[in-house]
Amino acid sequence: MAVYAIGDVQGCYDDLMGLLDEIHFDSSKDKLWFTGDLVNRGPDSLRVLRFVRDLGDAAITVLGNHDLHMLALAEKCAPFHRSDTLEEIFVAPDREELLAWVRQQPLMFHDEGLRFTMVHAGLPPQWDLAQAQQLAAEVEMVLQGENYRDFLANMYGNEPDTWSEGLTSWGRLRFITNCFTRLRYCNAGGQLCLKSQGEPGTQLPGFRPWYEVPERKSKDLRIVFGHWSTLGLYRDSFGKGGGVFALDTGCLWGGLLTAMRLDGALGDGREIYSYDCPGHKRPG
Repeated sequence: MAVYAIGDVQGCYDDLMGLLDEIHFDSSKDKLWFTGDLVNRGPDSLRVLRFVRDLGDAAITVLGNHDLHMLALAEKCAPFHRSDTLEEIFVAPDREELLAWVRQQPLMFHDEGLRFTMVHAGLPPQWDLAQAQQLAAEVEMVLQGENYRDFLANMYGNEPDTWSEGLTSWGRLRFITNCFTRLRYCNAGGQLCLKSQGEPGTQLPGFRPWYEVPERKSKDLRIVFGHWSTLGLYRDSFGKGGGVFALDTGCLWGGLLTAMRLDGALGDGREIYSYDCPGHKRPG
């Protein structure tokens, strides 16, 4: 059995199939971890959703910002963007089953045996593993519950931008969601900078990549994430076995779709496979 983490697919079905051929994926014995953003902007979001759902226990995926945006659009809780490519999902005969399946997916996944943690975007410096798991569960409970439409209607926005145990209601859930699905930069105090989206060095003064904040409480974790195509493939190790592994290598934009093996003798981010993608969107 092999376990691979795969960066953002964003509806690029043919590229995903090409990558799975590269790694000789066998759904009867191998497992795939997806870093989120299965859908949107690429040409075949419907086929990607159906494929990953049908993998059953052979696939684990965390929710990304585009996955949540799809849910919000489906419930008319957000306006369409010109770059959205989700219409085929919304008119599909199995639309409701697919959307319900997406709502059941987690914001965070941790495997104690493999010693890897997966999120779509990042973690603020104030959260250790236990707290991050607890807060992810808060949002997941609402998203999987009867009032999920209210959550989707209140999900958007950049405020509050700093964690506090005293946060309540939609502000609390919005902050948690923004960390797991949108975070790139923050400062030493944990204030989020969601307006900066480019490569490191282009962010607003006083902010740094979330994984570079000193004394980050999740520093002992090995965290796999996506979301950040301008960062590209990035791996860095920290003390006590921790590290970060960024796998969004810009497939949508004509870059690569990347898989990293999580198990086996190497199992530390050194076994990397990439598929060269033709690109379905032009940056800018």
